[in-house]
Amino acid sequence: MTHPIGHLVVVLLFASVNLLTYTLYRADKQRAKTHSRRIPESALLLLSAAGGAIGALCGMYHHRHKTRHLRFVILNPLFFIVQLIAACIILFT
Repeated sequence: MTHPIGHLVVVLLFASVNLLTYTLYRADKQRAKTHSRRIPESALLLLSAAGGAIGALCGMYHHRHKTRHLRFVILNPLFFIVQLIAACIILFT
Protein backbone atom coordinates (compact mmCIF):
# COMPACT_ATOMS: atom_id res chain seq x y z
CA MET A 1 0.00 0.00 0.00
CA THR A 2 1.36 3.41 -0.92
CA HIS A 3 1.02 6.63 1.04
CA PRO A 4 0.48 9.58 -1.32
CA ILE A 5 1.05 12.20 1.42
CA GLY A 6 4.35 10.58 2.36
CA HIS A 7 5.39 10.52 -1.28
CA LEU A 8 4.52 14.18 -1.66
CA VAL A 9 6.67 15.03 1.36
CA VAL A 10 9.61 13.08 -0.07
CA VAL A 11 9.26 14.78 -3.46
CA LEU A 12 9.03 18.25 -1.87
CA LEU A 13 12.11 17.59 0.28
CA PHE A 14 14.13 16.42 -2.72
CA ALA A 15 12.97 19.43 -4.75
CA SER A 16 13.85 21.87 -1.96
CA VAL A 17 17.33 20.44 -1.38
CA ASN A 18 18.02 20.39 -5.11
CA LEU A 19 16.87 23.98 -5.59
CA LEU A 20 19.06 25.10 -2.69
CA THR A 21 22.04 23.17 -4.03
CA TYR A 22 21.63 24.58 -7.54
CA THR A 23 21.32 28.10 -6.12
CA LEU A 24 24.50 27.71 -4.08
CA TYR A 25 26.48 26.42 -7.09
CA ARG A 26 25.28 29.47 -9.03
CA ALA A 27 26.16 31.80 -6.13
CA ASP A 28 29.61 30.25 -5.73
CA LYS A 29 30.29 30.71 -9.44
CA GLN A 30 29.34 34.38 -9.18
CA ARG A 31 31.53 34.78 -6.10
CA ALA A 32 34.43 33.18 -7.97
CA LYS A 33 34.02 35.70 -10.79
CA THR A 34 34.05 38.66 -8.39
CA HIS A 35 36.75 37.24 -6.11
CA SER A 36 34.34 37.32 -3.16
CA ARG A 37 34.25 34.94 -0.22
CA ARG A 38 33.48 31.46 -1.58
CA ILE A 39 31.16 28.71 -0.43
CA PRO A 40 33.30 25.85 0.92
CA GLU A 41 33.60 22.84 -1.38
CA SER A 42 32.70 20.62 1.56
CA ALA A 43 29.35 22.43 1.91
CA LEU A 44 28.59 21.98 -1.79
CA LEU A 45 29.39 18.27 -1.64
CA LEU A 46 27.48 17.81 1.62
CA LEU A 47 24.34 19.29 0.07
CA SER A 48 24.79 17.06 -2.95
CA ALA A 49 25.13 14.00 -0.72
CA ALA A 50 22.11 15.06 1.35
CA GLY A 51 19.73 14.76 -1.58
CA GLY A 52 20.80 17.61 -3.85
CA ALA A 53 22.73 15.68 -6.48
CA ILE A 54 20.43 16.71 -9.34
CA GLY A 55 20.78 20.36 -8.37
CA ALA A 56 24.54 19.94 -8.07
CA LEU A 57 24.87 18.36 -11.50
CA CYS A 58 22.63 21.01 -13.07
CA GLY A 59 24.57 23.77 -11.32
CA MET A 60 27.90 22.30 -12.33
CA TYR A 61 27.14 21.98 -16.00
CA HIS A 62 24.77 24.92 -16.49
CA HIS A 63 27.20 27.36 -14.87
CA ARG A 64 30.36 25.47 -15.87
CA HIS A 65 31.40 25.37 -12.24
CA LYS A 66 33.59 22.72 -10.60
CA THR A 67 33.62 20.65 -13.79
CA ARG A 68 37.41 20.34 -13.69
CA HIS A 69 37.48 19.15 -10.08
CA LEU A 70 37.70 15.36 -10.11
CA ARG A 71 35.99 15.10 -6.71
CA PHE A 72 32.90 16.82 -8.05
CA VAL A 73 32.92 15.02 -11.40
CA ILE A 74 33.00 11.63 -9.65
CA LEU A 75 31.03 12.20 -6.44
CA ASN A 76 28.04 14.15 -7.78
CA PRO A 77 27.00 11.48 -10.32
CA LEU A 78 27.62 8.80 -7.68
CA PHE A 79 25.39 10.66 -5.21
CA PHE A 80 22.77 10.96 -7.96
CA ILE A 81 22.75 7.20 -8.58
CA VAL A 82 22.44 6.44 -4.86
CA GLN A 83 19.62 8.98 -4.49
CA LEU A 84 17.81 7.63 -7.53
CA ILE A 85 17.90 4.12 -6.06
CA ALA A 86 16.74 5.43 -2.67
CA ALA A 87 13.89 7.39 -4.26
CA CYS A 88 12.74 4.30 -6.18
CA ILE A 89 12.77 2.25 -3.01
CA ILE A 90 10.84 4.91 -1.07
CA LEU A 91 8.30 5.61 -3.77
CA PHE A 92 7.68 2.09 -5.03
CA THR A 93 7.66 0.00 -1.87
